[in-house]
Amino acid sequence: MPLNLEIVTPERMVLSEEVDHVVLPTQAGGEIDVLPGHVPLVAMIEPGELRYYKGNQPDSIAIDRGFIEVISDNVRVLTEAAIEVDQIDTTSLDEAQRRAAEALEEARRSGEDPEILEQLETQARFAVVQRIIKESKGR
Repeated sequence: MPLNLEIVTPERMVLSEEVDHVVLPTQAGGEIDVLPGHVPLVAMIEPGELRYYKGNQPDSIAIDRGFIEVISDNVRVLTEAAIEVDQIDTTSLDEAQRRAAEALEEARRSGEDPEILEQLETQARFAVVQRIIKESKGR
């Protein structure tokens, strides 16, 4: 019996597929592996790599922080940002990471609103997560 996996960001539905299992990083420490028949669960997720499997075929998506909800065999991941590893452009990523770091430093110096600081930190963190995942995949 497969899992119904949905990955949703504020902008769009990133993925909606039937998969055999899902592995993702949680705030509680470490990764969790969700298989069919998993107990109901709501948990906070950390930025990192979400892996999902169809048979023995793995696929990866870089995710930012958010939540996972598991009800029956439905897995919904609500995250601030997500991108498939094959779509990560390291050239654009270098520039995005540099701009985010500069904007964050400037905002800290100028005493920017904490909400703006949090948004900038999220952008910088997600750029770093993408780089780490892309490099670990050797793609």
